[in-house]
Amino acid sequence: MEINGVEIEDTFAEAFGIQVSRILVTAATKKLAKIAATEATGYGTSVIGCPAEAGIDCYVPPEETPDGRPGYIIMICNMSKKKLDHELLERVGMCVLTAATTAAFDALDDAEEKLKIGFKLKFFGDGFEKELNIDGRTVYSIPIMSGDFLVEGELGIKSGVAGGNFLVMSESQSSALIAAEAAIDAIKSVPNVITPFPGGVVASGSKVGSNKYKFLGASTNEKMCVTLKDVVEDSEIPADVNGVYEIVIDGATEEAVKEAMKIGIEAATKVPGVLKIRAVNFGGNLGAYKINLQDLF
Repeated sequence: MEINGVEIEDTFAEAFGIQVSRILVTAATKKLAKIAATEATGYGTSVIGCPAEAGIDCYVPPEETPDGRPGYIIMICNMSKKKLDHELLERVGMCVLTAATTAAFDALDDAEEKLKIGFKLKFFGDGFEKELNIDGRTVYSIPIMSGDFLVEGELGIKSGVAGGNFLVMSESQSSALIAAEAAIDAIKSVPNVITPFPGGVVASGSKVGSNKYKFLGASTNEKMCVTLKDVVEDSEIPADVNGVYEIVIDGATEEAVKEAMKIGIEAATKVPGVLKIRAVNFGGNLGAYKINLQDLF
C-alpha cells in the first residue's frame, strides 16, 4: 500500500494498556496556563525510565472552562493506579499549585474511578482551606501567597492505550525530521491523545532488554540505527534511508490513538524525501493492542 507515493509497510504497532488521567489546568492568561501545563508534564516521555508518561492534550478557551479562564488539558499516564495516584498528587501539588494564578479541574468525562487528589492537597491550606461548589464540582480553595489555588476534590482515571506508534523513514535526517514535525502538528487536532516524547518526536527508538548488558531493561534498537546499517548484519534500514524518527502516541481510547496515527501518517507522507512508514512491535510479546498500519486506511 502507498499513501501519497510513500510505502506503508504491512505491519502493526504494538501498544499496551495504561491508566490515564486528564486534568484541565486554567490560569489568568493563556501563557500562564501553558507554563503550568508544561511543568506538570515534564519528565514524562516513557515509563521505561520516567515515573509517568505525560503531555499536553489541547487548549481550552475561557468559555468552555468551569472558571471562565483559559486552560490546557494535560494527560498523565502510568500502568499502575497506585503510581498514577502518586504522580497526580506530586505533579498537581508541585507544578500546578506552585504556578501563578492556576486552578486544576477533572477533565475525564468517562472516568472509571476517582482519586482524591484535591482532597489530599487541601491540607496544604493548614486549616484555612474551604470547600466550594463550582459548576456542580466539589472544589477546594487553598490560600496561598498570591491568592487562592482552586483544585477539584477528585480527579478521574480510566483505562487507556499507550505506545501507538509509527516510524518515518526518509532519505535524509532533515527530511525525516520535517515529516515527523508535520505529523505532530497534524496530531494536535485529535483530542484525547498525547505524544509524550520531546516535541512529540522520538529520536532514540529502543528494544526490550539488551544483547550485551543483561542488567538493562531496554537498549538501543540497533537494527533501526542508520549509522549501523552497514555494521549490523540483520539491519532493517534500507540502503537509501538515512533518517528515521518515531512518533509515539498515548490515548484515552484505542480509537483516538488510531485516528492520531492515521492523521500523522498522512501528514508525514506529504513531505518530499519520505520513503517508507513502518511501526515498532515486539512480536506481540509486549502489549495487547496490535494496530495494523494498512488497516488505518
